[in-house]
Formats: sequence, structure tokens, C-alpha cells
Amino acid sequence: SQYINAMLVSHLWNNLLSLYKGLFGVPELSCPAGFQVASKKSLKNTELLVEKVCNCPPGTETVESFDQLSDGLCKVADLADFVKVAHPDPVFREAAEKTCIEIGTVVEQLNTNVELCKSLKRLLDNPDIVAQLDSDTRRVAELFMFDFEISGIHLDDNLRKEAVALHVKLLDLNNEFLVGSHMPNRIASSAIPAHLHLQFENEGSFIQIGGLHAESPDSLVREIAYRIYLYPNAELMECLEELLKCRYKLAKLVGYESYGHRALKGTMHITCFCVLCLFFFFLSHRTAKDFKMMRDMKKKLNPHNSVSVLYNIEPSLYSPYLSLGACMEGLNNLFFQLYGVSLMSEHPSPGEVWSEDVRKLAVVHETEGLLGYIYCDFFHRPDKPHQDCHFTIRGGRWCQETGQYQLPVVVLMLSLPHPTKSAPTLLTPGMMENLFHEMGHAMHSMLGRTRYQHVTGTRCATDFAEVPSILMEYFATDFRVISQFARHYETGQPLPESMVARLCESKKVCGAADTQLQIFYAALDQLYHDKPLDRSTTEILKETQQKFYGLPYTPNTAWQLRFSHLIGYGAKYYSYLMSRAVASMVWKQCFVQDPLNRDMGERYRREMLAHGGAKEPMLMVEGMLKRRPTIEDFVDALVSELNPNFETFIMDSES
Repeated sequence: SQYINAMLVSHLWNNLLSLYKGLFGVPELSCPAGFQVASKKSLKNTELLVEKVCNCPPGTETVESFDQLSDGLCKVADLADFVKVAHPDPVFREAAEKTCIEIGTVVEQLNTNVELCKSLKRLLDNPDIVAQLDSDTRRVAELFMFDFEISGIHLDDNLRKEAVALHVKLLDLNNEFLVGSHMPNRIASSAIPAHLHLQFENEGSFIQIGGLHAESPDSLVREIAYRIYLYPNAELMECLEELLKCRYKLAKLVGYESYGHRALKGTMHITCFCVLCLFFFFLSHRTAKDFKMMRDMKKKLNPHNSVSVLYNIEPSLYSPYLSLGACMEGLNNLFFQLYGVSLMSEHPSPGEVWSEDVRKLAVVHETEGLLGYIYCDFFHRPDKPHQDCHFTIRGGRWCQETGQYQLPVVVLMLSLPHPTKSAPTLLTPGMMENLFHEMGHAMHSMLGRTRYQHVTGTRCATDFAEVPSILMEYFATDFRVISQFARHYETGQPLPESMVARLCESKKVCGAADTQLQIFYAALDQLYHDKPLDRSTTEILKETQQKFYGLPYTPNTAWQLRFSHLIGYGAKYYSYLMSRAVASMVWKQCFVQDPLNRDMGERYRREMLAHGGAKEPMLMVEGMLKRRPTIEDFVDALVSELNPNFETFIMDSES
């Protein structure tokens, strides 16, 4: 009897363990210590693959082994990169951060491994072998060689070691700045009017401010948030300045004039940043008109109301029509009509997700079957970054070793309010647009079917990576799309077309100013990554803002310390304007007549989404537009966004 009971207990326990999975279904990651296990396993496999690559004859197998090597490291590093910023348990975050640094250090060592580079060079230096490679394999081989070159493979032993040391130091600085840029600031509760305390998070006798509250209709709330959230932090300022100094030193060491020159090599269209800076001169005149028109309109309608109230676009008017469930239903309908793809909810296994409110979606094609998984981490929680993000956890690739396609896995992270007893989660128009934007990144990952993970989905040129997400913003503001899902959560009443039109026009009210703001950000990013800084980053920001933007700098603020894009987009922030120009051209030429056209959706997938970074970005754009855009086309695409119908808009607001 005791023996039978013991056997039953053992059997039940084993069954329970078999049901329990680690994070993302990785068995090792059922506890923080599992990161060390996963890291060791990955590094052991790395050693074997390095030996294989260095000894195999040059050919397609060389590139496949390089990609396997990259895939094995990325599967641990990318997962850890997400966990270190998003997991609610600080022990998990700390373990993940250590893994990021450990794997990152090995990657930098591999990027300066002479024998590894020689194996690739033997391939690329042999024209007969190169001629036999398919275009994807040849491009991936060239991209791996590019990684060697910008890491300083050509340097002597001592300088290569110095380059690796700088890379490793930058890993620490990047992480420190990224974490710090998302940390809230706090102020004594007594310093803020009591009636506004509920607008912010309370922490004992302090108020915690973790964002700009830009959508608040209360101008005082916005001002308080701006001044407190952007208040300078001496330690983070020192971190940023050291980071920029190290980047410059590394760039000079490996043979570039500046870090900006190093970063821009190999992007979609290097000269376009210069064109966009010239575009500023047009905008400076257009923006002045915008500001004057806004002031005149404000006086005419009501000198005391905020802009959102003047134009009747106060977010609370729209939110009842934009429940999270309705928006997800809208995305599901849109993807099915464009691509034949459905988003299907799956119940995660115990331990698979890091928070109980995370949802898992299977992305399923009507004929191709399962394409991948999206984990939706949508709700606000303490210590979670406020910035909306897309994370690649596992890239897609064809696995020669298994004869199957490795399905991509991504996370979409937002910071939405939780549902209440009386209402579901209701989104502002800005939140809804951000949801569509991030889902654009996710579908780029899901619909890509690249042979190599090194170029899967969003692993493409930085100034092309934002095109799919920005294009989704056009769908998010088109009434033909919105009308399919925007319903009042209580009455079922559809969102009126006039409200959608008013919302779209409101975005153009200061369209030139918004574009000019992006140019200011891009210019600041370039200046930070040009020659060594001869003054503080705040002084550079103040001077650049005065030159490139129509609104003055606010004393005792340091916006650059919240500019987290300096990490992933360092010297390449202009990419947002480049991508917006491309997305604008694609929308107007291919989708504006019929945003739900299946043939155009299939063409978009075939010409742009499917290739990831395996094809030159300009060739993908040319394939979609059936022409090669000129410099003038890029500028015209941005200018054409700035043509609001002010007369109709004012009349509608007055009525």
C-alpha cells in the first residue's frame, strides 16, 4: 500500500513537472538560475560550431553554420534582453542582465576572431564559389563579413583586444542608460496640488512620475509631468557622456571618422539625412505658419481651452469606442483580409509567461498553417518600462538539421490600463495607434520566411525596419478599417465617421511642427555621434533645438536622458523619417484606394515583408512601388502629409 502510494505520488509529480514549462517554453528558464544553464549550453554549442566553421570547405555550408552560430547565441541573448527589462521579479532581471553581458562579450570576441573571419573570407574571395551561391546566401555572407569589418578584424592583436574591451564596456553603458532612461522620477506630494495627486502614482509621501502624460487634457498635469520626468539626473548624464565618448573612440579605432559614419554604412540611403536636413528650411517657414494658425484658431474658438477640447478630440470621447478587445478584433480582421492570417488565443503552460495577464497568440495562415507566436504583455505594472516595444525572442529560419522551419516568437509590450469591474480596457486614439504600430513589427516577424535567421523579420536595415509599423498607422486612422471594429463598449454604437475625420485632421494641425520635431531629434542624434563633445549634452540639445525646432528649450530639463532610442538607433534616428516617407508612398500608391485589398496585401507580403533583411531595402521598395523612388519622392512624400483642410476643420469644430 505504501509502495503504491509512493508510486502514485511520484507519477503525479512527474506529470506536474512535464506540464510546467520555463519562460517561453524553455525548460531551463523555470527559475533565475536557469539563465546560467541556458548560457553554458549555448556557449558550448558555440565552441563546436566555431570549430566546424573553421574546418569546413568554403561553400553554402559555411554560411549555414555561421547562421546556426548566430541563432544559438541570439536565442539566449534576445530572450535575456527582454527579461532584463520586463520581468517583474528583480532576481530574474538580474540573472538575465548577467546573461546579456556574458553572451554579448562572446559575440564581440567572435566578431574579432581571425580564424573565423578567414573561413568566410576564403568563401567570398573565391568568385567561382560565390557565383554558385543563391542571392540570399551571398547577401548573408556579406553581412557577416560586414560585422567583422566594423568590429576591427583588420587591426593587430593589441588593438583588436582594445576594440573588444570597448565593446564590452559599451554593453554595460548601454544597459545602464537604457534602464535609467525608463526609470520614473519622484517629487514630494506636498509640491503638487492635492487635486492632481490621483493623476500620478503615489509612493508614500512622494508622487512618482514615469511619463510625460502627453494625452492628458489638463495642461497643468502635462507641465508637471514634463518638468519632473525630464529633470536632469547627474549619474545618468555622466553615463550618456561616457557612452558617447566610448562610441567615438571605438569608431576611430576601427577606422571611421566618427561613430555616425560607422553606423550609417550599409543603410538604405545614406544621403537622405542630408536631404531631410535641407527639408528643414522648407519646414521652418511652414511650421511658423502652423504655430500662427493654431494661435489664431485658439483665440477665435476659446482662449481658455486646450487644443484637444477646441477640436473635440479629447481622448475620453473616443476611448469608449476603442476597447482593447475591439481593437484586437479589428487587427485580426485586417490581417485576415490582407494576408489570410488569423490571431488565435492559446493558453500558455504554467511558467511560460512572466505575468498572469500576458496573453499568447498563435499566428495561423489559412493554407500555410502556424506561422509563429506573439506574446502580448499589454498592461501596466510597477517597474515595467512605459515605452511601447517589440522584442524578437526567436527568429525564423530554415533548419537544415531538422528539415523544418523554426517558427518566430516575439513579444509586444505596451503599458495599458487594466480593465475595471465596470469597463474593459479602453484605449485612447494614441494608444490604439501605438498598438497598430507595434503589431506592424510583429507581422513583419511573422510573415517573413527567410532561409537565415540573421536577416529574419525586423533584422534588416534600420531605416527600413520601421516601414511596416508606420504603414500600420495609416490603417489605424482610415475609417474603412476603423468602422469594422470601433463600437461603443456599452451601446454598440459605431464610432461616427465625422469623429474619425476630425481625429485625422487634428493630426495635421501641427503636422509640419511634428515633422520638424523629428528632424530636430535626428539632427541631435547625428551631432551626439559626430566629433567628440566639447560641451554638455544639454547645451548641445539647447543649441540644436533653437536651430531646428520652433519651440524653446525648457530650463532645468534634460530630454536627452529619456531618448532611449540612442541605444538601438544611435546615429540612425533619421530612420523614422526615412521610413515614414516610404510608408507614405506605399500607402498612397497601393492601399489608399482600398485598404483591405487582398491582392495588394499579398504583393506587400511578397515584395517587402517576406524578405526581412535578405534583400536590399531599395529593391524591396522598388518591387512594391514598381518604380525606383527619387530623392524628390522622399521629400514630397513627407510634404504631402502636411496639407490639412483647416477651413472644414474649423467649421466642424464650431458646429
